[in-house]
Amino acid sequence: MQISDVEVFAAIAESGSLSGAARRLGLSPMTVSRRLASLEHELEVRLVHRTTRSVSLTTEGELFLPFSKTLLGASEAAKVTLKANAGTARGVLKVTAPTVFGQAVIMPLIPQLLAEHSALQVDLHLSDSIVDIVSLGIDVAIRIATLRDSALVARSLAPNPRVLCASPAYLERYGVPTTLDDLRRHRCIALHGMPHWPFVRERGVVGFKGESVFSANSVEAVRTASKQGLGLAMLTYWDVRKDLEENSLRLVELKDATPEQLFITAVLPTRQQVPHRVRVFLDELEASLRSPK
Repeated sequence: MQISDVEVFAAIAESGSLSGAARRLGLSPMTVSRRLASLEHELEVRLVHRTTRSVSLTTEGELFLPFSKTLLGASEAAKVTLKANAGTARGVLKVTAPTVFGQAVIMPLIPQLLAEHSALQVDLHLSDSIVDIVSLGIDVAIRIATLRDSALVARSLAPNPRVLCASPAYLERYGVPTTLDDLRRHRCIALHGMPHWPFVRERGVVGFKGESVFSANSVEAVRTASKQGLGLAMLTYWDVRKDLEENSLRLVELKDATPEQLFITAVLPTRQQVPHRVRVFLDELEASLRSPK
């Protein structure tokens, strides 16, 4: 049984047509039809009902579909393992990361990564939402949120504490808060999905909800609003590191409470047959987090 024939069958099942499978695989419709016929001949069953516009799986085709996916998965795993052992970063590295972090930290790594590994391609998906990396076929997700899916493999890369910050102009106009109670007299900028600001005190974690003059669903919008002097914002250190260095934002430290500590974490769909391209990327990212420029 040829893996290429099985790949054609799986593509037909997924796309619902021979022409769709041909486009997906970069083959001619004639080649797709020939490979399907070869597979059916070898199995001695009809796998697909053909019409002029579409196809549908026969009962035998439905039975064979999960086996075809297992065969293709095993074949891909074998290729990945061999390439990983060869120490070559190749193929498409699919990464997802929070928007601001991805732009500020990951994007500067891409040129050097591609220059050092000529067989590598990068597909970067920036989103502040938690996406399903398994269903989307993503190699690695960089997350700063609390992890909920225990089926995934997590690797901690660096601490990323939440920080309270504001623009110099705002602090000059409204003053610098020094205690948690002081925050009640200040304007706050809220991020959707985080209704309360988490602080750590001697008795544990407490949540603070201030008066929100502005709220947004993206970290970038909250960061921009705070630089514009609209109020205090709670973000993470790596989101505002350059702003703090450039003094467009200033750190606000309270005497009686500390913002919650988070970590930058790499999340993988599995710990088995991790592609070499993923290892190379994570090593570069971890090194940059240890020695920020």
